[in-house]
Amino acid sequence: MEGGPAAQCPTAAFRAPHGMLDYDPKDEALLIRRLITELDLTKMAAGVPCLPAYVLAMCIRRADDVNDARRMQSLLNASIAAIKDVTQGRRELALSSFWLANCCRLLQCLKQRPGSAPPELAALCEALYAQLCANADAALQPMVVPAVLESQTLWGLQAVGRRPQRRSPSHSLGGLIGRLDAVCRVTGEHGLEPQLVLQLFRHLFYRVTAWALNHLLLRKDLCSWSTGLQLRFNISQLEEWLRKQQLQHSGALEALQPLIQAAQLLQLSKKSPEDAEAICKHCTELSSQQIVKLLTLYSPVDEFEERVSVAFIRTVQAKLKDRDDPNQLLMDSKRTFPLLIPYNPTPVPLDSIRVPSYLNLDFLIPL
Repeated sequence: MEGGPAAQCPTAAFRAPHGMLDYDPKDEALLIRRLITELDLTKMAAGVPCLPAYVLAMCIRRADDVNDARRMQSLLNASIAAIKDVTQGRRELALSSFWLANCCRLLQCLKQRPGSAPPELAALCEALYAQLCANADAALQPMVVPAVLESQTLWGLQAVGRRPQRRSPSHSLGGLIGRLDAVCRVTGEHGLEPQLVLQLFRHLFYRVTAWALNHLLLRKDLCSWSTGLQLRFNISQLEEWLRKQQLQHSGALEALQPLIQAAQLLQLSKKSPEDAEAICKHCTELSSQQIVKLLTLYSPVDEFEERVSVAFIRTVQAKLKDRDDPNQLLMDSKRTFPLLIPYNPTPVPLDSIRVPSYLNLDFLIPL
């Protein structure tokens, strides 16, 4: 065949000059095993992101070129089944990120030829995205309340606030931001579509808000002016991190709004009718129940503050009675957002990709 078998040079990387790879159908299982089942992800960091997807795309392109629909469907089915097998039930963030990036890239490659992108592959992308979200959630959730709500880093607050608690450095705000850095780094290394990264961080910051706000609504000891001040400072650090990572347009900043407004409510004056009007005006992302609950739980931390009067709470309730908002106290911390997979033509020409020798795919024939 044109180009000759890659086995002629088994120790070197090879390139398919026409962006196609041929193989004997009896080697399909070997291809799947070396490219998916037994793949060592640590060896992929230095290579082209989404390399397995490109190799599969070049093999499928060859089957399509010779009108071998059976081989094309067989390879797709085997690939999908193998990826499901290596990812199912696994909690490694890197694993779900890697295969989500590859499945999305393979889907993009196939979409460049109308009618060749199977629904099963799109469904696998959705499942892997849900798994990636779940793995990231599991890594972040234990850190959120200690880092965002319970930390006391501002000078002077420890003297008037709660008794400081010993916290592991990993459960500090710096630890939480470090974990977010790790998620951002992993998705970048694996070549995950930028639009999917934005969706992931919208999801994560919604969860951060839900976990923190729900906890705040159940903790009287946290509902104080000093907590509001510290909380607003902590949120500002998360906002700055989003801007630094160029994720400010992901929807994550908007997702933080209920938590920001809760911090503002704790800091606002709570005495006059004008104060009640200001609270109702500024707390548009909080439900009526949440506003009243925070006012009810509000606890002065020193003798210079007064408790929120029943009369003031009733004034706020009267101003909120016509508000059309959900009749719920806690945010839905299990809420998910549908995955939107954009169509982005492959940024790497298939004929420029070199298949490295460490993949042990020397039985493939570059065309």
